[in-house]
Amino acid sequence: AIESALGAAYRKDFGNRQQNIKVKFDPDTGDMQMWDVKIVVEDIPEETLEAAQEEMAARREKALEEGRELSEEEMEDLVRFNPKTEMMISEAKEVKKAVSIGDVLEIELSIPGDFGRMAAQTAKQVIIQKLREAERNTVFEDFKEQEGKIVQAVVQRRDRTGTVIVDLGKITGFVPQKEQIPREFYKPGARMRFYVVKVDMGTRGPEIILSRSHKDMVKSIFEQEIPEIENGDVVIKGIARDPGNRSKVAVYTDDESIDPIGSCIGQRGSRITTIIDQMGGEKVDIIQYNDNPVDYIKEALSPAKVSHVELKEIDGKNIADVHVAPDQFSLAIGRGGQNVRLAAQLTGYEINIVDMSDDGKEINSEDGEEKIDETLSEELEERAESEEGKSTDDEESEEKE
Repeated sequence: AIESALGAAYRKDFGNRQQNIKVKFDPDTGDMQMWDVKIVVEDIPEETLEAAQEEMAARREKALEEGRELSEEEMEDLVRFNPKTEMMISEAKEVKKAVSIGDVLEIELSIPGDFGRMAAQTAKQVIIQKLREAERNTVFEDFKEQEGKIVQAVVQRRDRTGTVIVDLGKITGFVPQKEQIPREFYKPGARMRFYVVKVDMGTRGPEIILSRSHKDMVKSIFEQEIPEIENGDVVIKGIARDPGNRSKVAVYTDDESIDPIGSCIGQRGSRITTIIDQMGGEKVDIIQYNDNPVDYIKEALSPAKVSHVELKEIDGKNIADVHVAPDQFSLAIGRGGQNVRLAAQLTGYEINIVDMSDDGKEINSEDGEEKIDETLSEELEERAESEEGKSTDDEESEEKE
């Protein structure tokens, strides 16, 4: 930072903008040396350079009219010369006779005297800028290592676009609307856990995108709270999530001495309770993974009991027809189709829930909530009428007796 500042100060007082200054500074003695560093290139006629610059200006103007920036590929065929970092060979030979194209030429510069006030101010600004850049780089590297992990942050405010801005200590993070949980309240001052989706270096420094709805947030919390998952004894094979409402997590182990579901639940539900609290009360179903797709689909649709499953493939798509008893139909589907949709996400199969009654109603995992609610409401009405009819028959039977 100091050497860069001294180079800027030299250009301000004694040099010019076309100098590519290299500085060697001795902090013990205060002595310094400076060079103008150039790469030796072939001679280029001035007319050729002017023609290339005019052509580049024309191409850039055309690109702007098309609403885009001129790409490097579009400029590759044009002759270019940068006087700050390059020197043509004829001029270079005046400085050093034994020089060839491609050589790096270091021309020592004399320092006429002390720097003036303006040069000192320039050096100060450069040092401050370098320190800020170093701090930004440090923060960027720290948070880059946190990608895919959980961090704690304090909610600050919500901006005009709906993005929630949070305080991460050294820097602020952003939670876009699509990464928020519907109906979740982000109260200023509240301390919450967030999943680090992405860390990029922007023009103003590190940009940290956080999430509360990402399905990998569930995985990270499980890894933190369940030692058997952290050390690899129990493996998460799949996650399906309806953020804020319910998640299904499929777990597996090849160690017969370990109960994968029991490991996740903990004694008296202690582990799963902690996980649910960290996810803002979102319900979590722990599913036993199975290599057999039929058994896996049955597990994924729990708590519903499945009678039998038929697998088929149509146009390259895996489809499962799942037959259930009438009293298990609505349970297999779930409120608004939540249970069947999560089971489909988890298993990778499009699932048809088939009612085994005479009506043979069907609901597909890709059906909309409106159609699902309409079908379920019809089923409830029919069930109520059936119960009412049964009750009337019983009463008539009692009267006859």
